[in-house]
Amino acid sequence: MTAQEFGTRLNKNISEVIKGKEHETAIITAAMLAGGHVLLEDVPGTGKTMLARAAAKSLDCEFRRIQFTPDLLPSDITGINYFNMKTQEFIFRKGAVFTNILLADEINRATPRTQSALLECMEEKQTTVDGETYKLAAPFFVIATQNPVETAGTYPLPEAQLDRFIVRLSLGYSGRKSELEMLAAIGETHPIDSISPVLTAADLAAASSEALNVKLGDASASYICELGDATRRSEKVRLGLSPRGLLALKKMSQAYAALSGSGFVTPDHIKAVAPYVIPHRLICKEYAISRSGSTAEDVVKQILDDTAVPTEDFGG
Repeated sequence: MTAQEFGTRLNKNISEVIKGKEHETAIITAAMLAGGHVLLEDVPGTGKTMLARAAAKSLDCEFRRIQFTPDLLPSDITGINYFNMKTQEFIFRKGAVFTNILLADEINRATPRTQSALLECMEEKQTTVDGETYKLAAPFFVIATQNPVETAGTYPLPEAQLDRFIVRLSLGYSGRKSELEMLAAIGETHPIDSISPVLTAADLAAASSEALNVKLGDASASYICELGDATRRSEKVRLGLSPRGLLALKKMSQAYAALSGSGFVTPDHIKAVAPYVIPHRLICKEYAISRSGSTAEDVVKQILDDTAVPTEDFGG
């Protein structure tokens, strides 16, 4: 199965539940193919959790959900060794991360200690408990949600945790047409209960392999580096894009190109994913931002507008 076919099937299935969010679904699909994780950040009721569930149900993979709360412990995520009185030995009970798709709902409600339990899992696809390292299943994909406007009882994600998410995006409110379709679709049962898997883990592996082999020419690679350098030179940014961020932008550009059926990355592919890859990795100067009324997203948009776009030559 090609990456383009994978994206088409996934988007069609998700659209049975979430209306009018085809572009956002494409970004999430690209993140899957790139082997990264997704942070959905938006106000309550915009469909964050429902979108994550629809994506999980579309794949014939194991799915688990954790509702993050202040009393959630790291062992609830990674697992714990407990003493079995019958066998008189310690046995490892696997935590929620031992799955293929993990929905970390309201991740910013957990304490920093609990949030950090996901760091090793997301970056190295493994977890260490009592000195023993356990490999996680493949694929392993985290979709986390958080509410950016609610602060009571929340613990903002530190920069190191944010950097583990290959993209951050908001769904926003649906348009009138999409909302009318939603109202018509929901009756005695919810559409999420009727969708079935349309893809397998093997399909995901094949599509991911294709995405990672999409050609990145010298001009496009230089363009990615120039965007990263521009964030570091910006007078509004205190800490610019890291080398890990550059790699994330490369992988997302390749995956997005593969979804569009292209065998090579163009500057347009890079510009399409940059607003989701870069902003959450920047630390802006608060004075410069408040004075200009800008946001990290505005800074990235300005950089994209100001940076010269190269012409890639693939030799015909």
